[in-house]
Amino acid sequence: MTTETDPPRVALVTGAANGIGRATVDILVQQGFRVVAVDSCAGSGTERGEGVDYALATPDQLLSLESEYPGLVHARIVDVRDARALAAAGKFAVDEFGRLDAAVAAAAVIVGGYPVWETPESHLRTLLDVDVVGVWNTASAAVPLMLTGPDPQGCRFVAVASAAGTRGLFHLAGYTVAKHAVVGLVRGLAADLIGTGVTAVAVSPGSTDTDMLRATAGLYGLDQINEFSSSQLLRRLLRPEEIAATIAFCCSKEGAVLNGSIVDASGGFTA
Repeated sequence: MTTETDPPRVALVTGAANGIGRATVDILVQQGFRVVAVDSCAGSGTERGEGVDYALATPDQLLSLESEYPGLVHARIVDVRDARALAAAGKFAVDEFGRLDAAVAAAAVIVGGYPVWETPESHLRTLLDVDVVGVWNTASAAVPLMLTGPDPQGCRFVAVASAAGTRGLFHLAGYTVAKHAVVGLVRGLAADLIGTGVTAVAVSPGSTDTDMLRATAGLYGLDQINEFSSSQLLRRLLRPEEIAATIAFCCSKEGAVLNGSIVDASGGFTA
């Protein structure tokens, strides 16, 4: 449990400019964290990756976090596929705030709309590079800083997986592969961290009201994202701030009990 006399805890959050990532920055700051917020800010550019046909976040969206939380959030434009840039962002967190206590790997893209045998290999590689290697790079950048920091026992690595990490989704085989890999990565990382105090956990959201879900609706030819509500026992879409609250608990010292777990935050996903 954190007290008022404890130094502020520090987090690195990827995919921070919008959606679940941004909601995570919001709640962590509210809980007293200092945050280094990173995002590729690829917008509608070619840097999004082959097959990504929807707009990603923009630099203005990311930089608005600094304006909203002056001195508490520092924004860095970083593509999670760039291991060196991520390592530099982690080092910046330590140089600026003196420590790194949590890392949230929320950056991801979705590509799909075809069965396995019609899916271009380039689309699969985009998903693996961003959604899997990006998480790997985040862990590789953050965990060493946690292990050598002042309080490894309180350090947390959290990856955003998906309901697709434990089941197959129609015409989203590549995304399913990627999110299954995130689950395996987290389990392997937790095993590697045995006895260190640093923990690793994945959070698997269901259908959440984000730009990614709107892109998924487009892949399925749906007019409204609310049509996804029928796949969840709640019979409504989840809100980014609900997933962020789950992630924030995983980042807390009390979240140690979830080490190695895949936290189902799907609202009862059944599809």
